[in-house]
Order: sequence, then C-alpha cells, then structure tokens
Amino acid sequence: MSRTTPARPASVEAVFPELAAHRARTTRLHPRPGRPGIHDSHVGGPILWPELEPWPACHEPHQRETEGYAPDEIRSARAAGLWPRSRPWPGTGTPGQDGPVPFVGLAQFFRRDVPGLAAGPAGADLVQLFRCPFTHGPYLERAYHLRWRRTEEAERAARFLAAPPEVPLLRWEDELPEPCVLHPEEVDTYPWAEDDTLPAPLIALIDSWDDAQTAEHGPDAPSYQCDLSIPPGWRVGGFPSWASTGPLAIACESCATPMGLLLTAGGDEMDAASHSWMPLEDRDPSLRGKASVRGGQSVAGPTRLRFGRDRDLHVFTCPADPGHPPQWVLS
Repeated sequence: MSRTTPARPASVEAVFPELAAHRARTTRLHPRPGRPGIHDSHVGGPILWPELEPWPACHEPHQRETEGYAPDEIRSARAAGLWPRSRPWPGTGTPGQDGPVPFVGLAQFFRRDVPGLAAGPAGADLVQLFRCPFTHGPYLERAYHLRWRRTEEAERAARFLAAPPEVPLLRWEDELPEPCVLHPEEVDTYPWAEDDTLPAPLIALIDSWDDAQTAEHGPDAPSYQCDLSIPPGWRVGGFPSWASTGPLAIACESCATPMGLLLTAGGDEMDAASHSWMPLEDRDPSLRGKASVRGGQSVAGPTRLRFGRDRDLHVFTCPADPGHPPQWVLS
C-alpha cells in the first residue's frame, strides 16, 4: 500500500512566498513492519552481504553492562505482544568489552527504490547503515558504520550471509530493529527556521505567524517547525531538523566542503506535535487530528529503534567526494 502525506494545515508558499527559493524535496520512507528480503530496501531486514565478506565489527572499548535482552527473546516477545525479560550478563561483563563486537544492521537503501538517494563513491547505488549495540566512553556515545556498494557487483556473489553474527545480549530492547518494508513518497520540505538557516527577516515573519496561530487557535495550532517544514521519521535528502542542538555547520573533515544530508533515521514516525504528517492511509477518516491516527505501535514507532533521547540521527556525506568519511549528528 502506498502512503500519502496529507495537505499541510496551511499552504507554505502562500503564507511565505519567500520560501519558494528554499524549497527542496525529501523522500519519506514510511517504514511499516513486514518481511523484506535481502534484495529489498528496508529498515531492520536482512542485509545484502556476500557470505565470504567479513561482517563489520566495532573495535572500540565498550561500557560494562550488568543486564540485557537476548535478541531471539526480543523477537518472540514482540510477536506475542509482550515485553522481553532482561537477563544478567554472563561471565564478567559486556561481551566484547575488550574485543570486536558485531555491528547491528539497521537499514539498506537501493537508489532504484528510493528517489533522491545520493550516489556513493564510484557510482555506488546501495547504502547500508549499521550501529554498534553498545555505548562508548563516559558520554555513552554510539558508533555507526556506513557501507556503500554497487548493486550489480554485490548481487554477483555466489552466496549471501544467511544470519549475521549477534551479541548474546543487547543492553536495550530498542537496539534491535523491527523488519520493515518501505513506502517511499517524495514531498516538499523547507529549512529549519533558526539562526542563519534562513534570512533573518524571513525567520522573524515565521515566528510572528506562529505566535498569531497560537493566539487564535490555542496550543494545538499549527506551527512552521512542526507542521510546515520538515516531516518526522525516516527520510532521504532534504533538510536536517535541529530541535535538540540548534543548527550546526557540518563540514567534511577531509576537505572542509559543507556536507549534505544523506538520510535521517527517526525513532518515531510522529509525536504529539507532528501528527499532521501521518499518512492518510493510517487515519480514520471519520475522526480529526491526532485522534484519527490508527495502527498503534506499527504506525507511530514501527522500527522500534531509538536514537539518543528520542532524537533524529542525521547522516551527512561529502558532495565533493562521497568516499570521504561520513558524519553522524543526533539532533
């Protein structure tokens, strides 16, 4: 089933004609629980990985843990609609604390499936996203890994990895992604309005409009940031949201070129402030507003993943050379 973003509560460029010059396109991925295969774009499904190629591993020191959740028990509990039971760590502490830990495959996207997905190095058209299941250092930082491939070469492998290596326990239940199929949809998007992301007079107009909407309609009034600019959830291209950090200048560490947003991974597809973006297919047409959203967990948080404290993970790549190291920003 396709997914269709409803019309915005206000016509963005009718209210702010100046924004036409700043308009861009983003592809909302609309992940929903399903059974994707290794040749599909997905979140949480099986990764297209040649059997003879070593699975990526994290070699950094990891924080010691005392309890966690077994991946198979997480899967069984979800299937039964239950919460998995935590278990004490076996032995002396976190597996791999002083050695390599296999990354968890979070997602893979083929350019043939996802409009607007930027090309990788040497014409790579498949990107795969991984995360270390454990935290690092005193600030509990996370390690991510991006792997680019040429689909034609990857699919020539004689055999593909059937089951990637897993750690025996995960610290949190939301470290394990739920397999989700995608329903890509291109929509217009506009920059986050703060600091120098837009001209100062335009940001002032946006702030004044927000204030007028709240004065007229109360706390449930539409706002530019929540309803008109950037959709929530998993998406490719477009603009980053800066709700937690404020706008940041992201430059390539190899060549100092301003980096572009490759993709955004979001823990939730909606929250109380962004329910207007929920697709028509996931709504009860007899109801209005947030009450019309149906589908529960499979719609509001289909991937079961979390990034930071319910923030967005922005993945930036270098437009001058996509082979330069990416940057990861939680915002």
